[in-house]
Amino acid sequence: RKGGKTRPFETLGAAMSTPMQVEAPKPGKAEIRPKLGKKEASAGGFDRKGDNLPWVEKYRPKRLEDLIAQDDKISTITRLIDAGKMPHLLLYGPPGTGKTSTILACARKLNGNNFGSMVLELNASDDRGISVVRDQIKSFASSRQLFKKGIKLIILDECDSMTRDTQFALRRVIEKYTAHTRFCLICNYINKITPALQSRCTRFRFGPLGREQVLERVQDIADKESVNLTKDGLKAIVDLAEGDMRKCLNVLQACHLAYKKVDEDTVYLSTGNPPPKDVKAILDALLNEKFADVYKNTAKLMRENGYALSDVLRLIHDKVIQIKLPAKALMFLLDKMSNIEFNLSAGAKDNTQLSALVGAFCIAKNMAVEAKSS
Repeated sequence: RKGGKTRPFETLGAAMSTPMQVEAPKPGKAEIRPKLGKKEASAGGFDRKGDNLPWVEKYRPKRLEDLIAQDDKISTITRLIDAGKMPHLLLYGPPGTGKTSTILACARKLNGNNFGSMVLELNASDDRGISVVRDQIKSFASSRQLFKKGIKLIILDECDSMTRDTQFALRRVIEKYTAHTRFCLICNYINKITPALQSRCTRFRFGPLGREQVLERVQDIADKESVNLTKDGLKAIVDLAEGDMRKCLNVLQACHLAYKKVDEDTVYLSTGNPPPKDVKAILDALLNEKFADVYKNTAKLMRENGYALSDVLRLIHDKVIQIKLPAKALMFLLDKMSNIEFNLSAGAKDNTQLSALVGAFCIAKNMAVEAKSS
């Protein structure tokens, strides 16, 4: 005390010197928690084995040896990697043919455990401005990591959607950092890549997968996932995919989750494509009935089932080629069908193009009759 007053620090010290009393918990019933299963117990309910992944990613090949088809391209790339002479790559072709899986497998073969830190993967559909080249790509290519050897890999997926200015800016970056960085460009349409960029890469075209190879892989995945897959369902999936492995697996997984049984009916129902019986009915009407009846019945069938004319046209095309028509009539019909398909892709209405399709068949039938009579 000083002057009859208590110092604040003395009061605080006295309070801190007093032992704290903690109230003991009252006895009671112990809390019973439900026992978690294997899936719930791992990572708070997330299954680490990949059950929550789409099958496209779950069964993506990790090694070059696991890839199906494209044997000549894969063997060439493997020899280049083994010889330490891997160039810049340009992989192009239809979707679902193994382009991305191939280059990711190459990255694992090149860097092994350093795969994550030595690879920059960008989807050019999202980031396609020139700022990406100046910021992300250039900074990654110019940096070096301590205690890590190997070649850095920059993967530009869907680079056919990059702007022209971005592609021009990328040319100098590719040349400048070739010593320790390789670029891999992946696209569907090579004509959208500038010639200057094409000349700096080794090009490989990935064609659609073979039917037997797709059948074998889809059946193998269906067995691993315990899918109730019928023979006609497997055939329908492969027919609709047309060599696109990604589409096969997406349709298989969607049908399995929605219907539990994957057969021909569920495949066409889930994809919205007209089944073969409806395609045959439409084609028979186009070849044998009058204009007004064909247009009315076909429009009604498409409206009730939600069919798109582009899908109907694509499936009819495969049948038209097999029909025995005079050469002049067949050429006229195929030319008109190609124009209709182009108009649909440009945003034309289905009803207008359906009338054009019916009219083209009527003219082709008259041409066939005239050729037969002469």
